[in-house]
Amino acid sequence: MRVQIGDVKLFFDVEGAKLRPDGAKMREVPTVVLLHGGPGFDHSNFKPAFSRLSEIAQVVYLDHRGNGRSDRSDTSKYNLPQWGDDVRAFCEALGIERPIVMGVSFGGMVAMSYATRHPEHPGKLVLASTAARMRPDRSLEVFEQLGGAEVRSAAERFFANPGLATMPAFVEKAFPVYNRTPMEPEFTLRSVTNFDLTFDFFSNESKTFNMLPALSKIKCPTLVTSGNRDPITPLADSQDIAAAIPREHVRLEVFEGAGHGAHRDEPERYFKVLDEFIAG
Repeated sequence: MRVQIGDVKLFFDVEGAKLRPDGAKMREVPTVVLLHGGPGFDHSNFKPAFSRLSEIAQVVYLDHRGNGRSDRSDTSKYNLPQWGDDVRAFCEALGIERPIVMGVSFGGMVAMSYATRHPEHPGKLVLASTAARMRPDRSLEVFEQLGGAEVRSAAERFFANPGLATMPAFVEKAFPVYNRTPMEPEFTLRSVTNFDLTFDFFSNESKTFNMLPALSKIKCPTLVTSGNRDPITPLADSQDIAAAIPREHVRLEVFEGAGHGAHRDEPERYFKVLDEFIAG
């Protein structure tokens, strides 16, 4: 499905009803809006793992503008403030009130943009395997710990010059150490990709954005999750996020032995924590 949001149509998909028969009444469940990583990928990598959330919530998968099956737009609008505003406008267009917005990796950056620009809007936030500012120095250290000098070198070349010349080696050398559980080839094969957007983001905005000062604006319960073996958004990045959000609103959950996207390595524990946060 697609919905008009400003100058673009955004693709979204839904699992689970909002209203469910419960005896003589209809019971309303929360709505979880899932924001995918990348940028340049799409929501498909949430499936089928996150389908289980539909048992307790309505699950809405969203492709960001310029990503996946959503419209491309003026490239000047490919930035975190616009992507964050799109989440607010998307929820308003669909009548989603007090959403639980969960962003993974780049999606977490969009979620932070949304929540700091519109702090009264979200019901809850989940910031998973993400960063409020990029720290290549931290990433390179973890890449080397996990894969040695060759993996560090491939990551260093991609960080310095993101593009078609450096991406193949990064995918070949660095992707295998993202997680303890090998990333299936379908991760990229089934995605509708926009690598021009990926390269532009890592060449430009990823080097300059810093949302840490704005995180004090967050007013809703926020779950921050991280694996202690995450090489691309290391645990220290999540610790920075948790420290910047008002203490009464934040909980940091660390998954020992897990990598980028802790749900891939520790699915049972991860979804237990997530289910409890959503339902709590």
